[in-house]
Amino acid sequence: MSQRVFVTGGSGYVGRNLIRHLCARGDTVRALVRTDSSAAVVEALGAESVRGGLDDISAMRVGMAGCNVIFHAAARVDEWGPKQDFERDNVDGTHNVITAARAAGVPCLVHVSTEAVLADGRPIRDADESRPRPQHPLPRYPATKAASEALVVAANEPALRTVVIRPRLIWGNDDTSVAAQLETAILAGRFMWIGGGRYPTSTCHVDNLCEGLLLAAEKGRGGEIYFVTDGEPVELRSFITALLRARGVRVPDKSVPHAVALALAMVTEALWERLHLKGHPPATRTAVRLFGESVTVRDDKARRELGYVGHVSRDEGLRRLSVTPA
Repeated sequence: MSQRVFVTGGSGYVGRNLIRHLCARGDTVRALVRTDSSAAVVEALGAESVRGGLDDISAMRVGMAGCNVIFHAAARVDEWGPKQDFERDNVDGTHNVITAARAAGVPCLVHVSTEAVLADGRPIRDADESRPRPQHPLPRYPATKAASEALVVAANEPALRTVVIRPRLIWGNDDTSVAAQLETAILAGRFMWIGGGRYPTSTCHVDNLCEGLLLAAEKGRGGEIYFVTDGEPVELRSFITALLRARGVRVPDKSVPHAVALALAMVTEALWERLHLKGHPPATRTAVRLFGESVTVRDDKARRELGYVGHVSRDEGLRRLSVTPA
């Protein structure tokens, strides 16, 4: 049976693919947009655009009216930037989405989170949902996504069932996220492997993430968190090399030792903080911890409770990729 759905972040990478899935199954989709260009994107996908931002509770409440479920995919995902921007978009924005959902009487909210909420400097290996969020996550993206996730979990109540989905390293066609950022770094001559890149990582094809999100809305237990992945981990270097090769990009062999990368990140972050320098530091602890060492998570809970399968294998996902012009 078709539903009425509200999506935040609809013009973003996850949002675009989610709207495609929702419209393909016959749902009526409304998507929050701030600009004409974003409106054009979601409308071309078959969604109705709702003008407003995460700071506009009234606009969201009106857009959510009559909806069965909200998918909150909007977030600031940059590696660096003013702390207040991350707080505004990821924490305050999520609080506003919850407030609007309650005012509109929407019965279900599914939140797109990330494995980065666990990043505090300790290894993230074979982690599942029983691992608690750290008291002091790394700054900016990990810290604010952890705070927003906590808000969503705490908001669960009989009138509003809230569910969190955590993917790791989202990839696939139409990628304007990880692969696009890596491609930009390579073309600018700024890319280097950390410690050779030969360590395991979990991944999540964007279609598998959408599968998990739809299942969470249907079957997810209120106040629960579910990891979703492509299955068994893969070597990061092999995977990223194949991913970028499919986009027509050759990955260089340059590498920096892990200890050097981490020390550089710590020093340059401190300089950028103290001197209020513009732009991004040449390295950050978040990048080193999430892409410079093993990061593996388990999605047994989603497979057991939601019936999650992860229908797109890595081989199939790579076959589907089209070359993106540089």
